[in-house]
Amino acid sequence: MSLSLVVDGERWRTHLRAHAAANPGLVPVIKGNGYGFGVGRLARKADWLGADTVAVGTYAEIGEVEKRFGGSMLVLTPWRPFGHSLAAVADRTPDPRLVHTVSRVEDLHALLGHDPQARFVLERMTSMLRHGLDAAGLREAAAVLRDHPRARLEGAAFHLPLAQGSHVSQFHRLMTDVVAAGFGGTDNDPARRTVWVSHLTPEELTQLRAAYADFRIRPRTGTALWLGDRAALGVQATVLDAHPVERGDLFGYRGRSVPRSGTLLVVSGGTAHGIGLEAPPGELTLKSRAATIARGGLDATGLTRSPFSIDGKQRLFAEPPHMQASMLFLPAGSRVPAVGEQVSVRVRYTTTTFDDVTIT
Repeated sequence: MSLSLVVDGERWRTHLRAHAAANPGLVPVIKGNGYGFGVGRLARKADWLGADTVAVGTYAEIGEVEKRFGGSMLVLTPWRPFGHSLAAVADRTPDPRLVHTVSRVEDLHALLGHDPQARFVLERMTSMLRHGLDAAGLREAAAVLRDHPRARLEGAAFHLPLAQGSHVSQFHRLMTDVVAAGFGGTDNDPARRTVWVSHLTPEELTQLRAAYADFRIRPRTGTALWLGDRAALGVQATVLDAHPVERGDLFGYRGRSVPRSGTLLVVSGGTAHGIGLEAPPGELTLKSRAATIARGGLDATGLTRSPFSIDGKQRLFAEPPHMQASMLFLPAGSRVPAVGEQVSVRVRYTTTTFDDVTIT
């Protein structure tokens, strides 16, 4: 009676090993809901892969990871002199396993004031315009470090966008700023000649490693690692009830009327799991816009396509999903699954909370 993630364990582990082998210096990303698997499970799996460093999303996630992973932990959210960021330094100084991300010069001053031996990366602003130092900020940060000889700079970090097209030219521009700030080249400290990157393709990584042989390029990878072989993953919901209905029958929280004869099917999985919750569309193609218009047409008639599929056909919500369960409408003539039967569900793994995860 649950929403379950079912994993072909051997296939999934084979993918993880192959991905790690193909990406030297891999930094597994473990954040949010753990890509559906849970943060703790992925921390143990990163240890199993032999990773020396993982990346977590926020300081609040450190506790779940550090108990299950023995290496360093890079926090992707930039350090700030307040909240969880400050507490992590105040409560854990010194902490040789913790690596901060610094994206403002004023934060670098504050961090080193709290912990002169802090480990950190300097994040360079990319075309995402989310966090980061500009070229002048990198040079200013380099000047600050000359006054803090015990500070442990671990390199530069680039969080590149997911947009289509090559990142190579942008990477070259960013690296020009890194070198101009005095990092790399003749620098004898290998940590200062490290670049932490997100969202580079394998082909781009190969090309850039050849172009910057003096630097160590470390890919921070989440989706491509944990969810890279979707065929190894399946999501199942349980049929909880089935009720024959005739056109005009009232049902549900809002007393809606049934549009035609059929069956109301109650299945596990609702808003508490992330079912039926929508994020702003990430694609801007003509095809994706047409799909949005089509969904809007269904919404206008009181019908919405659900992520639940029965006998290979995606079924409609009878009404908006509830917290723990959803009601589907099956038109007359459709096969009605038995109570207790499992049906497949298509979900966004990064926004779905599963009741259980089974790895064979």
